[in-house]
Amino acid sequence: MAKTVGDYVLQRLREWGVEQVFGYPGDGINGLVAAFGRADNQPRFVQARHEEMAAFEATGYAKFSGKVGVCTATSGPGAIHLLNGLYDAKLDHVPVVAIVGQTARSAMGGSYQQEVDLQTLYKDVASDYLVEVNVPSQLPNALDRAFRTAMTRHAPTAVIIPSDLQEENYQPPQHAFKEVPSSPPGLLPSTTTPPTEEIQRAAEVLNAGSKVAILIGQGAREAAEEVVQVAELTGAGVAKALLGKDVLPDDLPFVTGPIGLLGSRPSYEMMRDCDTLLIVGSNFPYAQFLPEFGQARAVQIDLDGAMIGMRYPTEVNLIGNSKDVLQQMIPLLRRKDDRSWRNTVEKHIEHWWQTIEHQSMLEAKPVNPMRVAWELSKQIPENAIVTADSGSAANWYARCLRFRGQIRGSLSGTLATMGPGVPYAIGAKFAHPNRPAIALVGDGAMQMNGLAELMTIARYHRLWSDPRLVVCVLHNNDLNQVTWELRAMGGAPKFEESQSLPDISYADIARCFGLHAIAVDDPDQLADAWREALSADRPTVLDVRTDPEVPPIPPHATYEQIKEMSMAILRGEPDAWHLMLQGAKTKAQEFRP
Repeated sequence: MAKTVGDYVLQRLREWGVEQVFGYPGDGINGLVAAFGRADNQPRFVQARHEEMAAFEATGYAKFSGKVGVCTATSGPGAIHLLNGLYDAKLDHVPVVAIVGQTARSAMGGSYQQEVDLQTLYKDVASDYLVEVNVPSQLPNALDRAFRTAMTRHAPTAVIIPSDLQEENYQPPQHAFKEVPSSPPGLLPSTTTPPTEEIQRAAEVLNAGSKVAILIGQGAREAAEEVVQVAELTGAGVAKALLGKDVLPDDLPFVTGPIGLLGSRPSYEMMRDCDTLLIVGSNFPYAQFLPEFGQARAVQIDLDGAMIGMRYPTEVNLIGNSKDVLQQMIPLLRRKDDRSWRNTVEKHIEHWWQTIEHQSMLEAKPVNPMRVAWELSKQIPENAIVTADSGSAANWYARCLRFRGQIRGSLSGTLATMGPGVPYAIGAKFAHPNRPAIALVGDGAMQMNGLAELMTIARYHRLWSDPRLVVCVLHNNDLNQVTWELRAMGGAPKFEESQSLPDISYADIARCFGLHAIAVDDPDQLADAWREALSADRPTVLDVRTDPEVPPIPPHATYEQIKEMSMAILRGEPDAWHLMLQGAKTKAQEFRP
């Protein structure tokens, strides 16, 4: 039986099946930290190097495990540091519970050290459920609601526990006035389905179309088999929103790949030419990459009624679990005998992958970053988990890396924050210690926080039955995505003072931490380097010197983007000739027969 509030918190976490808590200590959670010690470290306290990294690790764990990620931090500065990782969870609809310390109740309101109004601070990021616990008997209900809300609403929640309360004796709620009990941990999956007549209406829309396009997001992950069946019946191609990249493998001939600014030309062409659109589990925000308004009849399936029908004028909106809804819809669909639309889509896809290969194999100074992802595609294990950081690394992850088998992958899809690539991979390894993990990160993100988290990897990697965790650094000494955005959106040349990064050896630093390390500055070394990294007996840093002037060209470049890029070059790009040559060579590959 739990003695203190801190002991009870850990007991309840164990009852919820929590195996690790990602965090960083501080006196605002001393009572909780002491309880971890008394509990023989069950659940395990995983010490990140920074509270933001702890929140990212909890988010990565939740993304790849399907369970609730848990993080903890002290009051004041620790709680503030958690925010970015929790916002990442909020915007990508990921269940995370944050347990946060607070100044002792006796000092609240007295401008005491590290006293921050956490309820005001957290009321947006944890808007689905936020509570400050002030008496021990609140705890079962507070913790259970935090978990149930996180799981049901796919959102971060927060429980604030003042430091002095953590050390008080635990008293359960009584059968009495103004006492709130709770129920044993557990939650049944949602079985929400829309009315039968609405599913019939949706099927009629799909049956009437001759050029059907499907867009899937992460909400379709449990319905992958059903999406394939619908695509086969309707003759549709399937585009994938960024967070849905791992829902279907890229070796299916009708999968057009990513959509949007990081997307593929086949996805762009399919949306441009289709007459019917089915959106499954996606909140893809860029309407300009969907069909013109009025061009296509549209059906959307989503579990969240608040997020449906807001990206495209949809004719039928079906609120429910995508797998259940599609299973009911499939018997109502008629197989299309005319496969000309499907054949056209598949030809575009085949040509696109040839284009990506040609672009990846182009010479660069020294290594083409596209080739880093392309060579990985050839060797990546079919059970790997891939994380990518924000920046130009996300372009090559989205466009060039071909998923197959049971490969999983994710990044900061909506917040698009720098920094989660390495901590996501750490979270993934705690979720699946028997699977290899690969993080694709730029040197900007690596300098921001990835270097410190190499120490976390070095500390915990012996817990993982498969020791392989490869951190691949795209080393170009440039904050590359912003540099390209300056050129394409503002017509401004690269500003060296803001964009250039200090040049260091990431391989040398990795060796200092006891990790395996490989440095590559020759494209012909890449295949062997990936082979070595993916067969190593410990985590590896793959430090690849890449060319910052390889352009992340979107599936269609607008006149305005071309004009702004030209103005940037004329205004004094540091390496204008190389930039123009590399861009011309890359774009030319799209027109090869």
